[in-house]
Amino acid sequence: MSNAYTIRGQQFIGGQRRASGEAELVSLRADNGQPTGHRFFSASIAETAAAADAAAQAFTAYSQLSAERRADFLEAIAEQLDALDEEFFNFAMQETALPLARLSGERARTSGQMRLFASLLRRGDVHGVRIDCALPQRAPLPRPDLRQYRTALGPVAVFGASNFPLAFSTAGGDTAAALAAGCPVVFKAHSGHMITAELTAQAIERAREQQQIPAGVFNMIYGNRIGADLVQHPAIQAVGFTGSLRGGRALFDLAMRRPQPIPVFAEMSSINPLVIMPRALAQRGQQIASDLLASFTLGCGQFCTKPGLIIGIRGEAFSQFTRELSTKLDAAPPQAMLNAGTLAHYRRGLAELEQQEGIRHLAGSREQQPYLAAPQLYQADICLLLGGNPLLQEEVFGPVAILIAVENHQQLTAALESLQGQLTATLLTDPEDLDDAAPLAQLLTRKAGRVLFNGYPTGVEVCDAMVHGGPYPATSDARGSSVGTLAIERFLRPVCLQNYPAALLPPALQDGNPLGLLRLVNGIYTRDPIPSPANN
Repeated sequence: MSNAYTIRGQQFIGGQRRASGEAELVSLRADNGQPTGHRFFSASIAETAAAADAAAQAFTAYSQLSAERRADFLEAIAEQLDALDEEFFNFAMQETALPLARLSGERARTSGQMRLFASLLRRGDVHGVRIDCALPQRAPLPRPDLRQYRTALGPVAVFGASNFPLAFSTAGGDTAAALAAGCPVVFKAHSGHMITAELTAQAIERAREQQQIPAGVFNMIYGNRIGADLVQHPAIQAVGFTGSLRGGRALFDLAMRRPQPIPVFAEMSSINPLVIMPRALAQRGQQIASDLLASFTLGCGQFCTKPGLIIGIRGEAFSQFTRELSTKLDAAPPQAMLNAGTLAHYRRGLAELEQQEGIRHLAGSREQQPYLAAPQLYQADICLLLGGNPLLQEEVFGPVAILIAVENHQQLTAALESLQGQLTATLLTDPEDLDDAAPLAQLLTRKAGRVLFNGYPTGVEVCDAMVHGGPYPATSDARGSSVGTLAIERFLRPVCLQNYPAALLPPALQDGNPLGLLRLVNGIYTRDPIPSPANN
């Protein structure tokens, strides 16, 4: 690949570049707020509609492509992503202040997600086939021939996340899952990393052209006030979003007010409670303090799985742990945040904590440095949590954690019961803690999409078993995941074909099982063909 990238700043619509008006969107450096030298055009209402229409026009042809062809497309995207070079990373570092090692790892995760979904498509279980053959002689009523499979939902609007400019952005998990499902995408680029989005979109388009995929399968638009128009366009059939509770809830409400409501899969807000059990604290409190600090300050605390609420049972071990953590945090350096807006939001969150009676500051520099965020540690009175104070349920996006000391196991259970829905919940235990931890773990499975023992939630493995979701307000729909192969199910719907002519059945439902799928046939999982009389 040539190192000379062309950054046009125009919309990607139906395989063409389009722009109107003036290039008013300015790309800024995250470390000092200065312009990078590139400007972008904000999509007009007409261009936003054109992107949705282009996706709708591509839907029929793309959704009917074989799983094998879609897998080839995803793998071609992965290859194009892996070919992005040093100049690409220089732009990404400027826009996000993220280090090269982090961005390189995130690029590998992004291309890996594409390959994982390609593998899923080739494996075949995404079809979800269920067949109940006709029983014409059944009394008192015969049973018709019934065959179920899953099909693409329709064009999907995907909103880029600020904190993962690759893995949760242009070619991120929502885009990968939608494309794997057979759904064209209209992607709204995040204003915090528009160059990164532009060059990633170019990589997707190169793969689309190489694989001769219909134009309009991928579209991307820029702008800060176009989200509502996109979600309300009648061609859009689902929404993928990662961001704030306020933003996700606004999109959800818009989608519900449409003449035809559509599902919104929004990842929004999570404080990710972490419970330290007594024996674990006594045995390795110093190590826990080090590991915990590394977890909630990782990436300047800009991970949606950051453990933000730390709970332990009051006593000398918890007091010593608090002192250890405070000392270590005071020595932690400030870090640049993703953009000025994120830093301002972080400081507003800290100010609200400072003003709340019952919350005291434990550690962290209060000196504000331009474009840098200093890690902070607070301790809150348990009565605030038990009393339903909303401040303790709200995520402060950045390198901050709140400690809470409870009096006993009964109060610990009550504290966990009071929590809202979470992406993750963690228990740090020693073998001697397990009897007390068991009922807490069961409680936490009702609260979170992922429950961890003796680990830290800031690492999210991309695999079949992962769940990155959870009850509201962590997400708008607790039945799905935005990470791992389960994510594809958000963009599929079941269809049942009754007494369908054999000549018209899709390959996944044909008697001969030409795809070699594992299918549920008359209540039994099998790869065997259906004997010919069964379809008569």
